[in-house]
Amino acid sequence: MPSATPETGQEAPSWQAFEVDQIREMRSEHGRPWQEFIRSPDLFAGLYEIEAGGEDLQRPHDADEVYYVLSGRATLLVDGDRTDAGPGSVIFVAKEKDHRFVDIAEDLSVLVFFATPGDPAREGGG
Repeated sequence: MPSATPETGQEAPSWQAFEVDQIREMRSEHGRPWQEFIRSPDLFAGLYEIEAGGEDLQRPHDADEVYYVLSGRATLLVDGDRTDAGPGSVIFVAKEKDHRFVDIAEDLSVLVFFATPGDPAREGGG
C-alpha cells in the first residue's frame, strides 16, 4: 500500500486504491495522529485522527488543503473564525493560515488532501 515518494526516485503510480481501515491500522501502529498514504508530484493525502478532548498541535502549512471529516465532532478554528466539523463536512483552508481543531467532542477522523507536496516534518498532520 505505501506510495512512491520523490525521495525514492521511483515514478508515482498512475493509480492506487486504499481502505480507510488499513490506513487507520497503519496510523495506530506508531500512535501519532497523522498517517500519509498518497504522495505524488501534485498531491499528498493522509488520515488525521485526534481523540475526544485531545489537542491539535498542527501549524500553518505551505500548501492549500481540504479536510473531509469521516467521523467525530469538533470545531475548526481558522484565523479566529470558527466552523463546526462533523461527519461529511468538507472544509478548505488556504496555505499559511493559522488553523486547528478545538473543542473535540468525539474522536475525530479526517481525510486531508494537500494541493502540493510540502515538507511532511513541517506539516505535522492535517
